[in-house]
Amino acid sequence: MAESDVHEQRQHRRLAAWRRSAKVLSRPPGDRTLAEVLASLAADAGTVHAPDEWTDAYGGGVVAEVERRTADLLGMEAAAFFPTGTMAQQVALRCWAACTGDPVVALHPLAHPELREGGALTAVSGLRTVHPTTRPRLPTADEIHDFPERFGTLMLELPLRDAGFVLPSWEELEAVAAAARDRDAVVHLDGARLWECGPHLGRGPAETAALADSLYVSFYKSLGGMSGAVLAGPATLVEEARTWRHRYGGQLYQQYPAALAALLGLERELPRLPSYVGHAKLVAAALAKGLADSGVPFFRVHPDPPHTHQFQVWLPYPPEVLDEASVRQAEETGVALFRRWFPAAAGPPGLSYTEVTVAAPGLEWTARDVRDAVAGFVSRLE
Repeated sequence: MAESDVHEQRQHRRLAAWRRSAKVLSRPPGDRTLAEVLASLAADAGTVHAPDEWTDAYGGGVVAEVERRTADLLGMEAAAFFPTGTMAQQVALRCWAACTGDPVVALHPLAHPELREGGALTAVSGLRTVHPTTRPRLPTADEIHDFPERFGTLMLELPLRDAGFVLPSWEELEAVAAAARDRDAVVHLDGARLWECGPHLGRGPAETAALADSLYVSFYKSLGGMSGAVLAGPATLVEEARTWRHRYGGQLYQQYPAALAALLGLERELPRLPSYVGHAKLVAAALAKGLADSGVPFFRVHPDPPHTHQFQVWLPYPPEVLDEASVRQAEETGVALFRRWFPAAAGPPGLSYTEVTVAAPGLEWTARDVRDAVAGFVSRLE
């Protein structure tokens, strides 16, 4: 059997196990069938947008409504809807480079453009990146202030996903933004997961956005949408970004399904995120207690406590062993504690991590539920 066929079989097995599980910590949109997605959107769309209005055509309509509402939530002058956050962010950084006359972007080496975009900032836009820190956290004000190279834009990913969904304190974030401005640099936020940062920072989305010159936010990572993102900032920047959006192939003819799903996420999921963040702390603590009692030779729950409703769990086993135990537990008990496991990018061989997300279904879990699920998972490690 071809390797691609084996991979597809494994993926179908995982999806089937997660879908049938009665007890999960979250249910991402990708776990639903096409029929379920269509039925849900048709049933709920009228609660957030007039169903008798015309569909969008190259913007307008419900797409424009998403732009207006997001700009208002973020306290920004204007916003533009993009099919992907990758495109939105690349366009933003390209526009700022033209505005400042400086093609250098300072960002973390674990940031999304460095790890997950195939070097697009350089290959597509001719930008150059520098790293004020390599520590698994956002840079400090001193690191920004003392960095020896010039840069025109500082990009901050909030939270920094691949370091464990970590955030600075509000005071640290303020100081970093001020240090960048002292160097005459603009500040752009990768806010794909900005919506859940409020409890840790102690500020709402608009207050956080006010520290930056621009930012992008996602609608599917935390809000349960289908796809899509918004770039928000000054009207002049957004207008230029619309031109580049068309050049990048992002001026889609119709985007109403993604736009409607975005409005539903803003209406329904956004108000619930603080409860997810709060419950993630209980889940993380119970996971740590369960793993400590299980006899595994090593574990780490990071960060402790979580900064958002997402965090990492590390264990000293190969990912294929952990994946098999996770799927078997879901198949045999209807409890899906963990999803995919990944090998560590560095460190000793055999160390793997998973990302845990606590959303609406996770609110039903007690600490005892978590500890029992950990015991069941560990018993299936071979």
